[in-house]
Amino acid sequence: MIVRDFTASDREEYIAMSADFYSGDGALHPIGKDHFENTFDHILTGNDSSVRGVILEQDGKTAGYSLIVKYWSCEAGGQTVMLDEIYIKADFRGAGLGSAFMKWLSGEYADAKRFRLEVCPQNRRVMGLYERFGYEVLDYIQMIRE
Repeated sequence: MIVRDFTASDREEYIAMSADFYSGDGALHPIGKDHFENTFDHILTGNDSSVRGVILEQDGKTAGYSLIVKYWSCEAGGQTVMLDEIYIKADFRGAGLGSAFMKWLSGEYADAKRFRLEVCPQNRRVMGLYERFGYEVLDYIQMIRE
């Protein structure tokens, strides 16, 4: 597996993968295409080092993507890496790419004090993957305001 940063030529494939991600078990509800476009454009500006978009490739083909956000956490005592999204195309699932990506993430951000992610409760298969890599349920209630 190769993990590389987004390039301008990834735009349409990223948007299609994101739309699929947000219509499945990985998300609570669908979101508008403008969210995907704005996210991609924001990342490509290169003006915000806290957010990174990467493409996962297998055998020269796009297998998925991930959005990674870094931020400081007093509670963690340093840099926290938030795995905001990870998506693997259906044709590539079950081949160990999720595990390979989680190993890459740990190595790429080895200095992080904490890794954090969100997972929908109905996505049990993915929860099992995260648990194998030492993730555990955090007993906070998350609140948002939009």
